[in-house]
Amino acid sequence: MRVDFYQLTRDPPHMVLPAIAQNIMNANARLLVVSDADTLPILSKSLWTYRDDSFLAHAIADGDEQDKALQPILLSSQIDHSNKAQMLALCDGIWRDNAEKFARTFFLFEPDRTDDARELWRALSAKDGTELHYWKQEGRKWVEGPSKTS
Repeated sequence: MRVDFYQLTRDPPHMVLPAIAQNIMNANARLLVVSDADTLPILSKSLWTYRDDSFLAHAIADGDEQDKALQPILLSSQIDHSNKAQMLALCDGIWRDNAEKFARTFFLFEPDRTDDARELWRALSAKDGTELHYWKQEGRKWVEGPSKTS
């Protein structure tokens, strides 16, 4: 399992998610986006409008199971395997227990969650088969910090 920690010091999750989602779509993979219910509409809007000439097709997981299964990107307030996503983006800085079942998890956290992220890093680095990466914003780009494989 790979976990990429994204420390959001400049941009909020809804500004960072579309680039991650686009890369996943370019790789022909599926994505589950999990955040608190109040933030899902904001994340959804950013996926529809992140570029003037394009959008990222998705749905919020309030439809029927068949509709959710068709979505390349599914937004939910909880872990939902309906769209058979291989990738997971946790956009509220809160780890979910079933996150370890995904091939790769993007853990986005804002400055007020830094201590929680450090604790999570320590806990995950103690588990076999984990690959951890840390990303931080420097100016307009992302720079990779220390990583760890156990």
